[in-house]
Amino acid sequence: MGDEKRKTPEELLKIIEREQRGYLKIFIGAAPGVGKTYMMLCEGNELLEKGIDIVIGLVETHGRVETAAQIGSLPVFPLKSVQYKGREFQEMDVDGLLTRRPQYVIVDELAHTNVPDSKNRKRYEDVMELVKAGIHVITAMNIQHLESLNDTVEQLTGVKVRERVPDWILNEATEVQLIDTPPEKLRARLKAGLIYKPEKIEQSLKNFFRTGNLNALREIALREVADDVDERLESYKQENGIDGMKGANEKILVCVNYRPNAERLIRRGWRIASRLKCQLYILNIPLYFVQEMDDATRKQMRLLENLAKDLNAEFHIRASAGRKPEQVIIDFVNEKGITQIVLGQSARSRWEEIAKGSIVNRIMKGTKYVDILIVADGVDYRE
Repeated sequence: MGDEKRKTPEELLKIIEREQRGYLKIFIGAAPGVGKTYMMLCEGNELLEKGIDIVIGLVETHGRVETAAQIGSLPVFPLKSVQYKGREFQEMDVDGLLTRRPQYVIVDELAHTNVPDSKNRKRYEDVMELVKAGIHVITAMNIQHLESLNDTVEQLTGVKVRERVPDWILNEATEVQLIDTPPEKLRARLKAGLIYKPEKIEQSLKNFFRTGNLNALREIALREVADDVDERLESYKQENGIDGMKGANEKILVCVNYRPNAERLIRRGWRIASRLKCQLYILNIPLYFVQEMDDATRKQMRLLENLAKDLNAEFHIRASAGRKPEQVIIDFVNEKGITQIVLGQSARSRWEEIAKGSIVNRIMKGTKYVDILIVADGVDYRE
């Protein structure tokens, strides 16, 4: 047998499901205007010349002449009209494409949020529906739209990215291709009016398209794609029995409440879990029973649950039932075999820590071989 590894029934099922699915290719860029849509359309035309049945499900040229010219002979599938609040919007016709069943569909702007009352909430959900139906999809997105990078991008650029894509979408992709354009060239394209309309150029150069921002985003994009390559290589080795599993799996626990830093903590935990390729758990210990919470707290709880779901993390709510919060954490750590804990910076003053004791110290005393990461808030609580 040598190093050959026998596949489990679950692994065989995943292989069968993958073979029945469509091919998903994602073009990723560090910023708008690097050429993702242009390259998608170039590849689409190459497939069309080979006799492949390919259509454009949706493309956004943003008025860029060069990009629009690349549509060429590619057939454009009609969009679907959606009525919302007395206005008419155009969205990709997912059901129409499923009925038409082309071999390939080009779908731009993967992070787009669909108009309310559309079939799916997000365009990436539209794409996955096509892929699961056996249709190949070529799509594109910018690196700043990845959910786990939301806080990092905001800190670097000062821009809050509203439309986001869960990171697991990269794992679903058959191929991820980076479209890399040096910052100097990208700024030159912007100045030449090849990215935005004239009235937006100066503002963009002073804000999002600052050289420092573009360099940082480029580095993030390069690192993310490199990590994706490493992960695919590791998956290939495991699936083909080239190398066995090494050591015990890490398990990351993020403890959150309803303070402003909760989402930031969850994303930080996800980044750690992603690098270590391990399971992420989110634990919330509410001060009150759910039925006693006010509407704002319930809304925040739902937001945290949805974020955990998007990041493929397990979300747990554990009532204290008379126990101290640190004991609830200790019990959860022992139950799940947690190896690393992520906590937010304590809101208590240093004197309170001295008088009442540190929750971190008590957790360390109640656990063994568990690392604890304290994340600085970076938030002003004097509201």
